[in-house]
Amino acid sequence: MKINSEKLESCGTEIISCKKKAENNFKNTKLRDFAIPVIILVAGTIVIATTGADLKMSGLFCIDGTWPVGKQQPWHLLYLFDRWPAVIMAVCGLIAALAGSFYKLRRGWIRPGLFLVILLALGPGLIVNSIFKEYWGRPRPREIVQFGGTKEFLQPWQKGVAHKGRSFPSGHSSAAFYLTAPFFIFRRRKPRTAAFWMTGGLIYGILMSIARIAQGGHFLSDTLWAWGIVHLTAVALYYLLHLDRDETVSAAP
Repeated sequence: MKINSEKLESCGTEIISCKKKAENNFKNTKLRDFAIPVIILVAGTIVIATTGADLKMSGLFCIDGTWPVGKQQPWHLLYLFDRWPAVIMAVCGLIAALAGSFYKLRRGWIRPGLFLVILLALGPGLIVNSIFKEYWGRPRPREIVQFGGTKEFLQPWQKGVAHKGRSFPSGHSSAAFYLTAPFFIFRRRKPRTAAFWMTGGLIYGILMSIARIAQGGHFLSDTLWAWGIVHLTAVALYYLLHLDRDETVSAAP
């Protein structure tokens, strides 16, 4: 009995130790998920401001106050795509969530589906377009004096007049970077699929960002923050909707 008691005590200690390690790993992963994009945003903003990259990059596309490159393909086509790819993905998420609500065998689709819908509504929708673009007041490149306009250039942290400047952040870029969303759905179960979506979404977002800069619609820093806002919103929803946990709902009738 003494030996059994010692074995039980040892097993209990190991279980507690494993649980603590798992909790620490979870906390570290969560901290990294939030900290890394914040560091990228802060460092990127500082580098762009100190090097003058906003004006320099926009200046590459401005010719005598016009933006001819942005009217060429594929940049104009990307502009016309606008938010449609993101909307289509969110609609697919809504369909998946509804299917999961009606069919018990598809219960695992509910949280990922809601994630796609809520992320589009909160990130590109509410935070980027309804709040910052409407009220931050940063003039677009084609509106400032340096490129033939009448307004003053503002850094991304400088607030302008609400409704008088809609450069910060980029709505098109935020909708494009939204296509990285499936990464958070697949990151635990299918790392390769997750990597595919992250890579593809980032490439599409960067191309869209170049298009908007070439059209005089946004500065480099506007597109950086478009990515950051969408990514951080996705991270927050990932944990709030418990996508980091396994689906525990039974599929049995």
